[in-house]
Amino acid sequence: MTSSDDLAPAFPTVDGADFATADSFDVVNPATGEILGAAPAIRAEDLDHVFGSAADAFRTWSRNDDARRRHLRAAADALDADQDRLSRLLTLEQGKPLHDSVIELQASSAWLRYYADLGWPDEVLRDDSEGYEAVRRRPIGVVAAITPWNFPILLAVWKIAPALRAGNTVVVKPSPYTPLTTLAVGAVLRKALPPGVLNVVSGPDPLGAAMVAHPVPRKISFTGSTATGMRVAAAAGEDLKRTTLELGGNDPAIVLADADVDAIARDLFWGAFGNNGQICLAVKRVYAHENIHDRLVEALASIARDTKVDDGLVPGAELGPINNAPQFDRVSDLVADALGRGARAACGGAALDRPGYFYAPTILDNLDDGVRVVDEEQFGPVLPIVAFRDERDAVERANRSNYGLTASVWSGDPDHAYAIAERVDGGQVSVNTHGGGVRMHLPFGGHKWSGIGVENGPWGLLGFTELQVVTGPARGNPR
Repeated sequence: MTSSDDLAPAFPTVDGADFATADSFDVVNPATGEILGAAPAIRAEDLDHVFGSAADAFRTWSRNDDARRRHLRAAADALDADQDRLSRLLTLEQGKPLHDSVIELQASSAWLRYYADLGWPDEVLRDDSEGYEAVRRRPIGVVAAITPWNFPILLAVWKIAPALRAGNTVVVKPSPYTPLTTLAVGAVLRKALPPGVLNVVSGPDPLGAAMVAHPVPRKISFTGSTATGMRVAAAAGEDLKRTTLELGGNDPAIVLADADVDAIARDLFWGAFGNNGQICLAVKRVYAHENIHDRLVEALASIARDTKVDDGLVPGAELGPINNAPQFDRVSDLVADALGRGARAACGGAALDRPGYFYAPTILDNLDDGVRVVDEEQFGPVLPIVAFRDERDAVERANRSNYGLTASVWSGDPDHAYAIAERVDGGQVSVNTHGGGVRMHLPFGGHKWSGIGVENGPWGLLGFTELQVVTGPARGNPR
């Protein structure tokens, strides 16, 4: 299913042009387990040139607000014009169904347009005959953006769009599991952005660490695992770089006794299994009241059994493979551990007998807190369902985690659900849906180990700025 058009040679984008590299690394198609193609490997010593290009471009880019708006709109148009090719390439390297790749590309261009239209005023606190006082937002400088493999393009744009809108320039490094589409996007956006404004590089570890340690970038925006985020924070702190860290989650859903199981089952299922469970904010554990627990388990298992799992390029595929071998092994290990400790697989519970990293959608019950698949972030197509009797206990168990990204409460009485939601510790808590607040105009970020700072909305944009206070005597024309 792979054509030569899908795999045109990939090059880093540096200073608006191809950047030649001597080294490369393999990229695997998760639907086959075979090598899809090669990606260029930037060396740490190349970063002086890469970041130098971004620093040079910053001097002009940061000064022209109207031009930044125009260029961001042009970038959105360029993405739309190449959507078919980019979405197919995304499916080949990430594994998600083609329909989902198209949606990711469409959302990415929408995010660019949102930020193109977003402005922010200076806060003038005093402008009279006695003096002048204003609080302004200034761009930080060069931003190093390090992005994950689950939504390679959208999560890159979550960083690129607000960073550029605020007047910064950006160097993006995608995950080595999914570099090809991001490199292709970098090439596409050359026609829309001035040279050096957006640079896209790729390489295996430890390239990301070298970017964080480099003296030029003044802001690090990282999305990935909590363990890696902690290392990023420590390294950035040595140079007092600003950071935004969007990290992991072990996101709970609390299903109360009065919930209509038939009405909520499908939304709850896709809240957990969207993108094959490979979403930081996906439902990772369900606490279901004992009165409806068994019915909910069977309803979710029935949906799982009917879900079509296949190569993302096959028409009708609803779930694709797990993206990479280490993640496939982790999911397999967590399920085996749970089954070995007495859990029951209401459906699934094993890998599919076919090439690639395919794992059957799995619903587990007869387990409790203390089992790894409940206590840890599985990041795959597995959902444990834990019974509870007392609502207060359910909230305490939901909060008993180092993570605090998203959560949800499900009930036939929305007002009661909202009251429960106020007691749940998470950056975003939804009622009768999960992840319902992931929208471009709302802040997204986590508590505790789930991150530092937020993305999206005006709050995300302001995270790419620094405050500057301007004071002095009265101006010539005070208000």
